[in-house]
Amino acid sequence: MAKTTILIVEDDQDILDLISHHLVKEGYTVRTETNGSSALLQIGSLNPDLILLDIMLPGIDGLEICRQVKSNTDTADIPIIMVSAKDAEADITKGLDLGADDYVTKPFSPSVLASRVKAVLRRKKDQVRAKKMKDAPVVLSDLYIDPGKHSVRVKNRNVSLTMTEFQILYLLASNPGWVYTRYQIVEAVRGDSYHVTDRSVDVLVFGLRKKLEECGEYIETVRGIGYRFKE
Repeated sequence: MAKTTILIVEDDQDILDLISHHLVKEGYTVRTETNGSSALLQIGSLNPDLILLDIMLPGIDGLEICRQVKSNTDTADIPIIMVSAKDAEADITKGLDLGADDYVTKPFSPSVLASRVKAVLRRKKDQVRAKKMKDAPVVLSDLYIDPGKHSVRVKNRNVSLTMTEFQILYLLASNPGWVYTRYQIVEAVRGDSYHVTDRSVDVLVFGLRKKLEECGEYIETVRGIGYRFKE
């Protein structure tokens, strides 16, 4: 199986070497660029699995690279983590508004950065899986979930769910046995009109189980972590 390829765009050689060293130790294939203009050209040809992107670069700055990558349909799905000394709230907000998936300020812990990389890659994997499963109904002996019609039936009885409840149920039921943290659930359903927080996930799952009645037991609590759908 091909290794995950990460492109690091950073003009400080010491920081570049530090990040590269830790990511190689984590098993990733690493490519590097120190110039914004050449980095933009390499992104198109390399099509990396993730980009670690500094803002202050010679040539084209990181914000403009982020804007162009995210506005191009061929590269828009590539996750970007901004890594910058610019730590003002306005700078972070601008990076995220341009489409960056995460923002890490310098100085940083290499191990924490590696964890953020894993989290973003895991989120991308979940999103790809969700797209593949988007229109596929989930059918069990007494539970039927149809994402196309946004309908749920328990023993041929229609169950009325809110959009957020449905998204949580479909996320879990589409991946039986897979444990989702509360944070991952929030990330999967964010963007909905309902403002979801990690604390409100417990309340939503409680209500979902109640509506599903006997099928509510399919949603299992994994103590200290989150939830999964019974295999």
